[in-house]
Amino acid sequence: MKLGFGLYSHMLTPAFLAFARQVGATHVVVHLVDYFNKGDSANPRQDQPVGELGGWGYAGPPGKLWTVEEMRAIKRQIETAGLVWEAIENFDPAHWHDVLLDGPKKKQQLEDLRTIIGRVGEVGVPIIGYNFSIAGVAGRITGPFARGNALSVGMAGPVDTPVPNGMVWNMVYDPEAPPGFLPHSTHEQLWKRLEDFLHYCLPAAEAAGVRLAAHPDDPPMATVRGQPRLVYRPDLYRKLIDIDHSRSNQLEFCVGTIAEMAEGDVYEAVNQYSEQDRIAYVHLRNVRGKVPYYKETHIDEGDLDVLRVMRILWRNGFAGVIIPDHAPQLTCDAPWHAGMAFAMGYLRACLKVVEGESR
Repeated sequence: MKLGFGLYSHMLTPAFLAFARQVGATHVVVHLVDYFNKGDSANPRQDQPVGELGGWGYAGPPGKLWTVEEMRAIKRQIETAGLVWEAIENFDPAHWHDVLLDGPKKKQQLEDLRTIIGRVGEVGVPIIGYNFSIAGVAGRITGPFARGNALSVGMAGPVDTPVPNGMVWNMVYDPEAPPGFLPHSTHEQLWKRLEDFLHYCLPAAEAAGVRLAAHPDDPPMATVRGQPRLVYRPDLYRKLIDIDHSRSNQLEFCVGTIAEMAEGDVYEAVNQYSEQDRIAYVHLRNVRGKVPYYKETHIDEGDLDVLRVMRILWRNGFAGVIIPDHAPQLTCDAPWHAGMAFAMGYLRACLKVVEGESR
């Protein structure tokens, strides 16, 4: 098992990469989507997008696909810092909004996704994580939820505010969309759209040597903002895998999200899917409570036994990357850095324990 960091696009700087290496990460997972683009150059950068039901920001230019040249430049930067680029997390909504919504540009966008997947493989990045969701990550609130009143995120009840037209997965892809809201989709419709995506894109992924890794719905509820969700119970991952048993059809396994689920056992889920070698990489954070009422905690204080999770992964031969996807912010001059350093240090200690137990 390896340890890594997830970095937003604005964190791809020498300073952030050096920090990741210094606290023990060997790999990075990169969000190429700029979630904080609000069309305002003065907009302050943030460390985690939260709330904002009107949209986190604007999606990228619809006709500009990620190029081999720009990704190779990022890869060189990462490798210069002594790190390995393990995965890209999430497609830009500009590139696949009609794949999610079954809109008129769906066919062209599926072709664009195949092109992107091929380019990612050409660059040598082995994994693309994705979240097949209309509403995306919605309904989170910020508060002093972690030990010592450290700022963290949570959920304080269902979120029923509908999704505006021109927005999907929290990003505005069409700022000129007419007033109103996205029409309601059914679970059956969303699963059919996922099938179309996988059947069209998995052959390209296999050819490129890329694994497509599905994130569970966060928050894991049957509906959010009036829209259906796909993986809001652990067993629904099985349904996703059964669509196509290609080895490129894998899971971006967010243990914190699974721990938030109202149904299922998180340890059984970790064992089942790691034993089947279906986990591409792991998000590992701690949480207290279940949806729709939960709070994220420091990695050592929530309901989740993190060491138990690491032992299961090790026992089943998981050899991928584990990242602390986010962490409470500590009260100091560098809240994000301190919180992530504490989480990484705890994960490194857990890894040392399981490695020692295997000798």
